[in-house]
Amino acid sequence: MSKLTSLRGAAVSTVDARPLVARITASLREGIELGELGAGARLSSETELARQHSVSRAVVREAIAVLRSDGLVEVRRGVGAFVVERVQEPVPFADLSLERISSVIELIELRLGFETEAASLAAARRSATQLEAILEAHRHVGESIEGEQPTRYTDFNLHLRIAEATQNSRFPELMMLVKAGMVAAGPKATSEDAASLLPKNPHLQEEHGKIVNAIVRGSADDARSAMRAHLEGSLERYKNLLLARVAM
Repeated sequence: MSKLTSLRGAAVSTVDARPLVARITASLREGIELGELGAGARLSSETELARQHSVSRAVVREAIAVLRSDGLVEVRRGVGAFVVERVQEPVPFADLSLERISSVIELIELRLGFETEAASLAAARRSATQLEAILEAHRHVGESIEGEQPTRYTDFNLHLRIAEATQNSRFPELMMLVKAGMVAAGPKATSEDAASLLPKNPHLQEEHGKIVNAIVRGSADDARSAMRAHLEGSLERYKNLLLARVAM
């Protein structure tokens, strides 16, 4: 057999083996992720896995190498491959809660960084349809106030409509990430009690009105300033509440 023929044969063998490696890797990965193979569990031997899947030991060895590179298993020479304990990645903003004043303060500081710019961009870019949505959301906040109902849901909706009007999908995506810290108040059984303890903003509709008015006029600078003033006022109220609780 010529050298060229030998090389071609090797190439075909390699191409044919790839789907097998992927199949074995997927099977083992599924067992690990579903918990069928818990942390510290030893994988079956190469010989046993090869028999179970009707493949060569070389294919099994390559599949395990893939899992090892992904951090799912560790190989102990002369002993075997073992499932690695996986560290649970924290979910961003998962611990935001209106019950924790410090958490709300952190959230408002973050919102100052991106919602001021969102208001500015909304004033410059909003479509007619988005402007109508902003005006309607603003009206709903007013209705909540008049009906002496909680405003955290309608308030969030207004800020979300403004974020959408930036024509940059990342702004509403970020708003949805921080939604829990704006509208949730901890366990359902105590949510209304917790919310009732939060500092009220007697000028909420007026502050929102300045933001909305600037967006209607298309004034990016005024919209940015109005949003900053609105959020800085909220920040000041929560800081004062925190200081009052510490002094108790």
